[in-house]
Amino acid sequence: MTAGSAAPKPGDPGVRTGRTAGPGRGGSRFGRLLRGGRLFRDGARGGPVLRLFARWVRRPLLPAVRLWRRNIQLRIVAGTLLMSLGVVLLLGIVVIGQVRNGLLEAKERAAQSQAAGGFSAAQDRAATTPSTSGQQDGGRAGSSVNWRSTLVEQLASGGQSAFNVVALSLDTGDTASRGARASGEVDPTTSIPADLRPSVAQGTGTFQKFTRIHYTSGKASEPGLVIGKRLNDADGDQYELYYLFPLTQEEDSLTLVKGTLATAGLFVVVLLGAIAWLMVRQVVTPVRMAAGIAERLSAGRLQERMKVTGEDDIARLGEAFNKMASNLQLKIQQLEELSRMQRRFVSDVSHELRTPLTTVRMAADVIHEARVDFDPITARSAELLGDQLDRFESLLSDLLEISRFDAGAAALEAEPIDLRQVVRRVIGGAEPLAERKGTRIVVLGDKQPVVAEADARRVERVLRNLVVNAVEHGEGRDVVVKLAAAGGAVAVAVRDYGVGLKPGEATRVFNRFWRADPARARTTGGTGLGLSIAVEDARLHGGWLQAWGEPGGGSQFRLTLPRTADEPLRGSPIPLEPEDSRRNREQAAAGRDQESGRLTAVPAQPVGDRSALAVPPRLPAPPRATVDPTALPGSGARVVARAATDGDGGGVGTAGGNGHLEREDGTRGR
Repeated sequence: MTAGSAAPKPGDPGVRTGRTAGPGRGGSRFGRLLRGGRLFRDGARGGPVLRLFARWVRRPLLPAVRLWRRNIQLRIVAGTLLMSLGVVLLLGIVVIGQVRNGLLEAKERAAQSQAAGGFSAAQDRAATTPSTSGQQDGGRAGSSVNWRSTLVEQLASGGQSAFNVVALSLDTGDTASRGARASGEVDPTTSIPADLRPSVAQGTGTFQKFTRIHYTSGKASEPGLVIGKRLNDADGDQYELYYLFPLTQEEDSLTLVKGTLATAGLFVVVLLGAIAWLMVRQVVTPVRMAAGIAERLSAGRLQERMKVTGEDDIARLGEAFNKMASNLQLKIQQLEELSRMQRRFVSDVSHELRTPLTTVRMAADVIHEARVDFDPITARSAELLGDQLDRFESLLSDLLEISRFDAGAAALEAEPIDLRQVVRRVIGGAEPLAERKGTRIVVLGDKQPVVAEADARRVERVLRNLVVNAVEHGEGRDVVVKLAAAGGAVAVAVRDYGVGLKPGEATRVFNRFWRADPARARTTGGTGLGLSIAVEDARLHGGWLQAWGEPGGGSQFRLTLPRTADEPLRGSPIPLEPEDSRRNREQAAAGRDQESGRLTAVPAQPVGDRSALAVPPRLPAPPRATVDPTALPGSGARVVARAATDGDGGGVGTAGGNGHLEREDGTRGR
């Protein structure tokens, strides 16, 4: 590649993404691994590589991270150890610094005192030695060298290996030829710092510097203190006299102090860690015990209690926990007993009422058959008596069914059924009511079989409730029953164009004895338990029963069942919000300028309109619907879609021909 040419990128044509740079065919082994894993798919530029590397680094650390996050005792002990180690290190640095400074200051004072005495003795000796001015130059030089040698030997003899003495000529650096003398086999050339000699040669006082003392005999060098001064010899010539004090003893003492502090610090850190472990264990153990007992209590083992020892705060916490568990167990037992009594009361009353109800029914039938012989008021009373007895029998049946659900005695008799046949039976039974209301029931999606493993009796009861409610609240407009199947689910949706539901009512419509409008009379003699029983039937199948509605725009109830019993549902083939809702119609109207075709919605039909129902066209997939956080799978609770939002919510896609499913939360899935 020439200079200035652009390097190929993974997304450029002709460049195979995922190929790592490297000689030879196929690149490195790591590059082949990346290509095999399709990490550079769709022109990605290194992101998958970083994620793979992060995953590879994080995988061995996951157990340690999990242990660190779950074990408070480990965190406290580790924090104690780290803080203790920091304190010990700081204390050790301070102590070692103080000891080092103290040893050096003591050594420096002693060395200065000894060096001052030596300098005075050398000056006194030069003053008392007679001058040799009459000798030749060579003789004077030899005499000066001999005098300095003798001086060095005399001065060093009083040190007893505590110091060494070096004498150097002042006017030249060639110390070997001008009488350089040193005691103790000290190498004066390397032992005397080069930056110290100019200070000594030019000054009149005493100068000192720390250095390393080297020896000519091969002995290892050692740290030392050099003190020097310029003096005059017996001939009046100036020379440099140095005292070298080894610091070996001070260094050994400092090393001993460091070792002692390190050993003591390590012992202190370990001891503090052990103490912290024991102390924290006394607190953490009861907490862990309380957590375990709380988990067992939540699992239903209400007899679990903490073991309490002592009278400290932990003991009081255990006593309070045990008292709380006892009160909780007592309250739960009381509630369970009350619930059992209520269920038994409802069941017993329902059964006991059947005998007198049968007798009353027989008498009412006799009276009802003979009503033609009565006066109009008595005949009307006989008819009302028969109607109310029918409603009473229906209420007893619903109460018995509810009591079975509450007691967990409801059983599912699932077998493969075609929901089209169930829908036909339900519509046939609702036809008389629909004729009185002026409502036409339209079925969509019944061209193909819709088969599922279900209890036909329970499914028919659910659909009967939905269809009858739709006819009763449909204000005489058409009711649309839609069937669909996709994936592992089947669904039946009942759509009406009546009064609809207000915001928030879809979450309460399945409550027992709940009515949207308390002043509204039930023309069909309902008990108020139909939808409650219907949602229990749906849950018994492992399915969903959900509601949607908008004020003045009707409502839609959707029953979703798994095709195979005990198979979990992942979505529904029918969207919960219909395509002809007010929000979808407004979105379609807003997009007419951009769409080439004209989109139409289902027109509102007046009472008595017997024209064919306009099937709404298939719209593009609208945005997701807003879902109530309390709407759990199978609960049947759904937030009612509000009219004309900002486009964040909306209907969800239908199954159509691509097999898409709407999930239980209102989103789309496959």
